[in-house]
Amino acid sequence: MIRSMLQLNIRLREILPILETITDAVFIDNNEGICLWCNTACEELYDIEMEEIQSRTVDDLEREGIFSPSVTKRVLQEKREQTIIHENRQGLRLLTTGTPIFDEHGILQLIITTSRDISGITKKKQADGDVPLVNVRDLDASAVSGQDVADLGEHDIVAFSEPMKNVIALARRLAAVNTTVLITGESGVGKGLLARTLHEEGTRWKQPFITVNCGAIPENLIESELFGYVAGAFTGSRSGGKRGYFEAAQNGTIFLDEISELPINLQVKLLQVIQERQITPVGAVDPIPVDVRIISATNRNLADLVQEGKFREDLYYRLNVVPIEVPALRERTEDIRPLIRLNLAKYNEKLGEHKSISSDAMEILLKYPWPGNIRELQNIVERLVITSSSDLITEEDIFIFIKEAADRNTSPAATTSLSAALEKAEKQILRQALDRYGSTRAIARVLHISQPTVVRKLSKYGLHK
Repeated sequence: MIRSMLQLNIRLREILPILETITDAVFIDNNEGICLWCNTACEELYDIEMEEIQSRTVDDLEREGIFSPSVTKRVLQEKREQTIIHENRQGLRLLTTGTPIFDEHGILQLIITTSRDISGITKKKQADGDVPLVNVRDLDASAVSGQDVADLGEHDIVAFSEPMKNVIALARRLAAVNTTVLITGESGVGKGLLARTLHEEGTRWKQPFITVNCGAIPENLIESELFGYVAGAFTGSRSGGKRGYFEAAQNGTIFLDEISELPINLQVKLLQVIQERQITPVGAVDPIPVDVRIISATNRNLADLVQEGKFREDLYYRLNVVPIEVPALRERTEDIRPLIRLNLAKYNEKLGEHKSISSDAMEILLKYPWPGNIRELQNIVERLVITSSSDLITEEDIFIFIKEAADRNTSPAATTSLSAALEKAEKQILRQALDRYGSTRAIARVLHISQPTVVRKLSKYGLHK
């Protein structure tokens, strides 16, 4: 134990001068949550002096409002890296990550915390005409108010569930490096938003972020769209030629969505671009050097496509340097309620409405399996805000849209889960309608179905007045 502490002190003396030179704020706390040291950037960001906080506990500093909440306390509880968004005394929004340091025996020794002012970055980027920084909310869902959710913007990622927190933690680590990333997951889970997060929180954030949907470009045009062409390259080409997406993304990031749809002949050329870091426009002789980060995404299993001969194995390994799988919405149920509230607030503001969702309606939405994931949730919430006849969205409003979604879905596995969810929802709606309206005629009128249908369904579920 004494030897470990001596080694630790030696290591600290070596790294402190290095930490003093970096622009991020750095705290170092011991395994009891007592502050040992902070750099000059930390003093400036938190408006403190090291003598003011040294040898004091994070509980004391939190009570004084120097920062709130404390990421160090989370690291001490969880014994793993934690990242939060919080505010300092001046109201600046800070992105803070606490990293535990263990000795060779696995005993926690230190917590090193880094903080960055993301409110300042956002203002700077907006002044430069760039898109807003992607925000990530990963605090406890129970601690979030309606206003907190309403404050989230169009480009925010909601991450209250453990699976999504893990995705965000990995994405943050990858944002700082320029490695190639493959994002996988079902359609509608937010792969594009995660790709933008990797770009926005990385070193290339001021440079272009170019999105290419490989499945939406006709096969005969995709090469010229990706790599550009020179004048006279083919009939109908522009007289001055055209830049391709890769050249447009110079020094930034290119996001190749639906990469599985890229034709085999283009897969070869993409592999060459990755290996040689240069492109050759259609009709050109000399290659053009390109410095771009490549992020790709797919909702298909590329390994299976490789086995079927539909995707090149060498390209697969080049793209799959670091994979990130975004979980389906049904696998991150803690995120459903905040997502509904976020989108309800967004569409209320957009459409000038003040609608809310009843608790019974919310329960139905929470049980629904969301085969279309976040995209389906957004569409349904928007339609509910538009079409519901009163300011309170009820289970009757919900049932219509969920039934339509079930009718559109053709996947056997999803249909099975949908059917089960629909039966639960239908039974609940009928039970509540029976208690509220009493007669089958009144129920039929409210639910917009025939009286014989009401009688048959009540019998099916064994419901009686």
